[in-house]
Amino acid sequence: MPTAIEEHRDTGQPIALADLVGRERPLVIRGLCRDWPMVAWARQSDTAFAQGLAALDNGSEVDALLMPPDESGVIGYNAAFDGFNYAHHRVSITQGLQRLAQYSRQPDAPGLAMQSALISACLPGLLDDHALPFLDRGIQPRIWIGNQVTTPAHFDEYHNVACVVCGVRRFTLFAPEQARNLYVGPLDFAPTGAAIGIARLDRPDDPRYPRLKLALAEAQAADLHPGDAIYIPPMWWHHVESLQRINALVNYWWKPVPASGYAPDTALGCLMHCILTFRSLPPAERAAWKALLDHYVFDDEDPAAHIPADRRGILGPLTPGQLAELRETIRRYL
Repeated sequence: MPTAIEEHRDTGQPIALADLVGRERPLVIRGLCRDWPMVAWARQSDTAFAQGLAALDNGSEVDALLMPPDESGVIGYNAAFDGFNYAHHRVSITQGLQRLAQYSRQPDAPGLAMQSALISACLPGLLDDHALPFLDRGIQPRIWIGNQVTTPAHFDEYHNVACVVCGVRRFTLFAPEQARNLYVGPLDFAPTGAAIGIARLDRPDDPRYPRLKLALAEAQAADLHPGDAIYIPPMWWHHVESLQRINALVNYWWKPVPASGYAPDTALGCLMHCILTFRSLPPAERAAWKALLDHYVFDDEDPAAHIPADRRGILGPLTPGQLAELRETIRRYL
């Protein structure tokens, strides 16, 4: 059984960004957004929630995934593993809510998920009354709405605060080092953009995935209700189950600018380049490059401490001009 995710203790003081960033562990924050209008609508009824959103819908289309009933709402691959198990559509929020209302009356309904929709693009009237005071207002919130859909274990490169505003969502989290036990699918061919674990958490005895039990033994989990939130650190694997006939979540992703000033949107390109470059090398060469990467990238000791401060190049602080030159050098190498 997973252990409970640590919860923030309400001391009467507002939670601050410093309470989250740098802790390197997930944190459940009960009642963080309990005063949001969306939460009040959801506590009244599913209908009130849908009507509240529909009244603010500007008609912009969002991404929606539709899965046949026999997929049990689990987003993933088709049987041949050459495609995905859903049809992709573009719908307005109101159209999606109408379809969810229709499905709620069916005993064996398809799975429907409106995914990662920028609130500023489709429901801009929500922005003023649904902010988190400890986050920069430039961080754009996204809304996720659906029925009983499951997003398998995946990771994001960003800090993430996710707020449940309707229904119940069960979060099961795994530390980054559990990747080898989650049987992750292709990095460059994934149902939702992020690589996902193929092993079903609800099928721990599947003989194809014997190490899954090792991951489950280290898992952390929590059920979040309307008004509750969770902080998920970068690179933590999270498996998210929506448990009711209508569920909605608002999340905020952000990535602080590092001291180097170089902050690409994603490091997956670097990971893929490393796989192409190092994975097929003879063992001795691969070990040598691993030693260099540990020395220059992953070890905490400063690899340039013995070099004069003004001659450290890429290992020291960079001016915008130096950063531009290095990026061009890297581009030529690639």
